[in-house]
Amino acid sequence: MSNVFMGMPSLPVFGDGNLHIDEPFPAAAHRELGNTQMRANLRHATHTIRDKRLKVVAELPDWEELRDAGSATKNHVMANLPALLEEFEKNFTARGGTIHWARDAHEANKIVADLIRDQDTTEVVKVKSMATQEIGLNEYLEERGISAFETDLAELIVQLGHDKPSHILVPAIHKNRTEVRDIFLKEMPNVDPDLTDEPRQLAMAARAHLRRKFLSAKVAVSGANFALADSGTLAVVESEGNGRMCLTLPETLITVMGIEKLLPGKEDLEVFMQLLPRSSTGERMNPYTSLWTGVTEGDGPQNVHLVLLDNGRTAALADKYGRTALNCIRCSACMNVCPVYERTGGHAYGSTYPGPIGAILSPLLTGIKSEENSSLPYASSLCGACYDACPVKINIPEILVHLRGEDVDSKRGAKKLPTQMDLMMKGAGWAFSSGKHLALLEKGLPLGKLAAGRDKKIKRLPGIAAGWTQSRDVPAPPAQSFRDWWKKDHTPVAPTHKQEN
Repeated sequence: MSNVFMGMPSLPVFGDGNLHIDEPFPAAAHRELGNTQMRANLRHATHTIRDKRLKVVAELPDWEELRDAGSATKNHVMANLPALLEEFEKNFTARGGTIHWARDAHEANKIVADLIRDQDTTEVVKVKSMATQEIGLNEYLEERGISAFETDLAELIVQLGHDKPSHILVPAIHKNRTEVRDIFLKEMPNVDPDLTDEPRQLAMAARAHLRRKFLSAKVAVSGANFALADSGTLAVVESEGNGRMCLTLPETLITVMGIEKLLPGKEDLEVFMQLLPRSSTGERMNPYTSLWTGVTEGDGPQNVHLVLLDNGRTAALADKYGRTALNCIRCSACMNVCPVYERTGGHAYGSTYPGPIGAILSPLLTGIKSEENSSLPYASSLCGACYDACPVKINIPEILVHLRGEDVDSKRGAKKLPTQMDLMMKGAGWAFSSGKHLALLEKGLPLGKLAAGRDKKIKRLPGIAAGWTQSRDVPAPPAQSFRDWWKKDHTPVAPTHKQEN
C-alpha cells in the first residue's frame, strides 16, 4: 500500500482566530461580576428586548410551526451541505461573482487583504459581521496598513472605545448613552464639544463622521445572513441603512460568510424573515433587507467576491450531537433570556460568540481540548430558557451536557483512568441502588455535624468537591435522617382486609 500523501487534509480541522478564550470562564465571570454599571446596562437592555420579542411573537398563531419549519430547513441544509455549496458556487459565479474558499481564519484574512491591495486602497468600510470578528479581520488588516471602518453604530462605539463586542446583535449593549457620549468626545474627530447624550444627537454625530467614508470608499467588506443556493443570492438584514450604503456605493464588495449560512432557495426566506427580526430585535420586519445576485452592469459593485469560510465548521458538522449548533441564525434570543449571560456579560465568554450559543459553538469549532474553551460548556444553569427562545429549536442544554461529557472524557488520558467524578458517581450509584446501602451511609451524619463546627456550615470540602465550597457553604447535615425520624415517630399500621358478605 502506498504511503504517498495525496493532499487530503486530516479531519477534523478546527478553527482559529477569535474563537479561543484566554482564561477559564469562571475566572473571567468572577471579574466581570464586579462591574456593576455593566450589569445594570445589560439587565435593562436584555429585559427590554425580550419583552418586545414576547409581544411580537404572540401576534403569530403559527409561531411554533414557523420554528419547526426553520429547524427542518436548517437540518436539511446540514445534511446536504456539500451539494448545496456546489449549487451555490455554480449560480454565484454564473452571475459574475468570484468565490474564494478559506479553510481557516488565516486563509480568509489573507484572501481579503490581497483583494483590497489589488484595488490600490488602504481604507475599507465594513458592514457588521460576526464572521469577520471571528477571524480577527480588522486586526489583521491594521497590521498591514489597512484601516477598516465599522459603520454599524454599535460596532463603531466598540471600535472607537478600543473595546470588544459583548453581544451578537447589540455589540455595545454593555455601554449606556453617557458612556457613548464620552467615547465620541474623546475619539471621534471634529465632534461638537457640546455633544449631549441624547440619542438623536449621538446618531447625528456618527452619521457626520461616517458620511465621508461612505462616499469615498472603493472597497466594502460585509458578512451575510443568508445565501440562496438556487440563485447564488446573498442577503444582509440590518436596522440602520449603513449596510445598504456599503453594499451599493463602493466599486468592490468582499463578503465573508460561514459555509453554514446557506438556504436551499428563495421560498425559504419567507420563514426566516419572520423568525429573525422577531427573535433578534423584537420587530415584525427588518428596516433594511438587502439582496444581491452577482454583478449587475451599471448598478452597484462591479467587482464582487465571496469568501466561504470553514474555520472549524466541518469539525462541528462531524459531531452528530453538536452539529445543530450550526443551525444558528445569530439572532441572540438565547442571550437575552440567559440568567448567566445577564450577570456576567459577553466579555466573560472570551470568544467572538458569547452567551448560550457561544458556550456550545466555540468549543465545537475549536475542539473541546482547545486551551481554556473546555470551561465554556459549564457556563450554564441548564434552565432551558435558551432552547425555548431559539427560533430554530437548537437544543442548547442537550449539547452543553454532551460537551461536558466530551470534556470529562478528554481529561482521562490515554489509559482512561477513572476520575474523581467517576468515583463519586459510582459511589452515588451504589448508595441509591438499595435502601440498606443508603441507611448505612446515613449513620455517618454525626460526622458531618462535627465537620460543620459551631456555625453549622461546612466551608471547605476536599478534592473535586472544593469547587462547590469555593463559592458557597454547605449546611450542616441534620441530627437524624428522614428515614430514622419516620421509623421513630410512626408506628406501622397493620393492613386491614374487608370481610366478604
